[in-house]
Amino acid sequence: MKKIIATLLSAVTLVTLFAGCASAEKKQEKFVVGFDSEFPPMGFVDDNGNYVGFDLDLAKETAKRLNREFVAQPINWDSKDQELASGNIDCIWNGFTISTREDKYTWTDAYMENDQVVVVRSDSGISTLADLAGKKVVVQKDSSGLAALQENAALTDTFGELVEVDTYLNAMMELESGSVDAIVMDEIVARYEIQTSGKDFIVLDESVASETYGVGFLLGNTELRDQVQTVLEQMAADGTLAEISNKWFGSDVTIIGK
Repeated sequence: MKKIIATLLSAVTLVTLFAGCASAEKKQEKFVVGFDSEFPPMGFVDDNGNYVGFDLDLAKETAKRLNREFVAQPINWDSKDQELASGNIDCIWNGFTISTREDKYTWTDAYMENDQVVVVRSDSGISTLADLAGKKVVVQKDSSGLAALQENAALTDTFGELVEVDTYLNAMMELESGSVDAIVMDEIVARYEIQTSGKDFIVLDESVASETYGVGFLLGNTELRDQVQTVLEQMAADGTLAEISNKWFGSDVTIIGK
């Protein structure tokens, strides 16, 4: 009897171990993408409360091809470095400008081009960068727009005041209310917001700076960067990048492999 009981216990132990192994094999590793949830069309909250956007579609498809569970993690943009360093997110993927940040992160190749532009009310009388002299200009905290202004003192010193806000949606509201005269922001976001919201804004022809977007990883995390880079190149080759771009922009604005 003792031998029978011992045999049964051994069998149960083995079944438990195999079940545990099978469960571990089925559990997918996560791919946690940090993004600004108020940065349309790259990443934002839609009318149904879902996280959507061009960059999130790219990241979701990347996770699928890496056999990882996609997690869209909204973050405060000015806390993005802490989120990355703490391991709360695997990367920053949200219209993330490489320019001026080359040495702070481990980057994929650029997948998109963008300009920092000035947005004003159509009745403002502002048509050139020179017209911003003495004006109140708003920009997002810790953004590439702010970095571009900090590198262009000849322009910034002419402003009457430079105001920093948490999000560009807040900046849009400030401009609409008339409490500021202009916004310096990403052209991709500006044109999408003007088109979809119907706000009576215009984008000046002169840009403040030109830049490119990439996916940023913790400095030194070349392993995950290489995996994502490979997938982006595959998506460019098989037409997936173009397909997602056409969904959001009506044309292929991506630059990988071109």
